[in-house]
Amino acid sequence: MKEQTNIPTGKVERASKFVTTGLKVGTNYLKHYTKKLIDPSISREELHADNAEDIYDTLSNLKGSALKVAQMLSMDRGMLPKAYSERFAMSQYSAPPLSGPLVINTFIKTLGKSPSQLYDKFEMQASNAASIGQVHKAVKWGKDLAVKIQYPGVANSVKSDLRIVKPFAMRIVGMTEVDMDKYFQEIEGKLLEETDYQLEIRRSIEVSEKCAHIPNLVFPVYYPELSSDRIITMDWLKGFHLKEFLERDPSQEARNQIGQALWDFYQFQVHALKQVHADPHPGNFLMREDGTVGVFDFGCIKEIPEDFYVNYFLLTNKEVLKDEVRRREIYTNLEMIHPSDTEKEVVFFSGLFQRMIDLLTLPFTQEEFDFGNESYFTEIYAYMDYLSNLKEVRESKVARGSRHSLYVNRTYFGLYSILSDLKAKVITNEARIQTMMHPA
Repeated sequence: MKEQTNIPTGKVERASKFVTTGLKVGTNYLKHYTKKLIDPSISREELHADNAEDIYDTLSNLKGSALKVAQMLSMDRGMLPKAYSERFAMSQYSAPPLSGPLVINTFIKTLGKSPSQLYDKFEMQASNAASIGQVHKAVKWGKDLAVKIQYPGVANSVKSDLRIVKPFAMRIVGMTEVDMDKYFQEIEGKLLEETDYQLEIRRSIEVSEKCAHIPNLVFPVYYPELSSDRIITMDWLKGFHLKEFLERDPSQEARNQIGQALWDFYQFQVHALKQVHADPHPGNFLMREDGTVGVFDFGCIKEIPEDFYVNYFLLTNKEVLKDEVRRREIYTNLEMIHPSDTEKEVVFFSGLFQRMIDLLTLPFTQEEFDFGNESYFTEIYAYMDYLSNLKEVRESKVARGSRHSLYVNRTYFGLYSILSDLKAKVITNEARIQTMMHPA
């Protein structure tokens, strides 16, 4: 893949890239509707593909927050047209990498030495490149190391990038501005944390140590002395990203074992730590044919407030939800319905959300769940598509759902997606969760 020799870092320069892309998107719409006048049978898929290509090309060269939003959207199946989700998913593994001189400059600026002075061996060509940074392989102390390097200007451009990317996100997703304003504040806070590599190192060490008892998980050792505010050095983990792993036709036993490890990992974080690795895209896991899985990249950690936690997991309690008064109270606490809603709106939105809750909490209600059940996910995505096209939902004057639900929901959607691709059978009962929370 062709390397980038520079990244636009100034607000005006980055904004101009978006303006140019906006003009391309406008031209794509004009072409589409001109073709449709001639041939009314033409679908919007070609339009989506052209727009996805133009938007992704811009985002992948700008890096940073804009590309991260694309990555987040690609994980939410059912939210995006297929052309967007497939193109944006590339940001999980393969954005264009930085050139050697930019890499060396980052080391000199933040650690005062070049890579050749710090490591016995350093591969200048990046092993993979994503939205916030890229990873290089190095050797020191006889160990293979992974060195993550943050792109220039990422931390300083979070706020301005989100302001620029919001209109694109609104148009692609179909959200109203009131929804976007509410959730973009949460996204901004998390993205600023993700650019703080010193915070990431501390969290990585802390969460890895607390989750070390969970079977079949492997965590790297981190090296603060070879890290800075824009560089993280850790052990190099062996294994395959999800797509590569599945291409090797792993056994069902290995799929189940990895699926169980990931399920246990997330339940322990959510229920015991009240904080969670909230970036569960496939690029953050390395899977092995022996059924173990490496976990890394703790830059995005969502801390879960106690009141939100209590109300959120009451949604998995069927008996509680049978009480209409209690159910409305929970929905109100989670901002799914609002005090300003009319009785008609309360009934309408309660019914919509209850159906979605029944679908998403189904694994929690069973002893074991087969995430390879394609009909289950087909039903979920069909219902999400139905919701997104409802006039009442699209024209709601209030954002439905607590801002805390954004990353918690994203975490479970990401986890479910990986387990679905693995076609894993996982023990999901309450006893299993309690075992993880209170290890012997």
